[in-house]
Amino acid sequence: MADDSIVEIYPDGACKGNPGPGGWGVLLRYKGQEKEMFGGEPNTTNNRMELTAVIRGLETLKRPCRIVVHTDSQYVQKGISEWIHGWKKRGWVTSNKEPVKNADLWQQLDELRNRHQVDWRWVKGHAGHEFNERADQLANAGVASLR
Repeated sequence: MADDSIVEIYPDGACKGNPGPGGWGVLLRYKGQEKEMFGGEPNTTNNRMELTAVIRGLETLKRPCRIVVHTDSQYVQKGISEWIHGWKKRGWVTSNKEPVKNADLWQQLDELRNRHQVDWRWVKGHAGHEFNERADQLANAGVASLR
């Protein structure tokens, strides 16, 4: 049984072409309640949509929370857990001396996550995980909303 005091966030991004029209979706679960959100952007990348989904989920929380983010994006999971420390030390430059891609979103995500106690968990995508599959459907609804 899940801990009732934890907000669970299931984000996902989708892109038709990369770059191309994209969508983000996020499912939040807390104390038996669920909230679903999605949106789209006409010209974006899959990684931007993955990050946007997490950001939109965290933005909805009005007070500091204990959170578990279940993401199927290793880019998001490793980026926020591992890579971001070096990026910040180097002034948002990679170890290859290149500007960090999506630095605007990484900075937003970093600010939001610092308000909470967040556990970042990777979940295999398209593997039948009920809530990850719902997040995927929401992200695709975000793409469809552009049409």
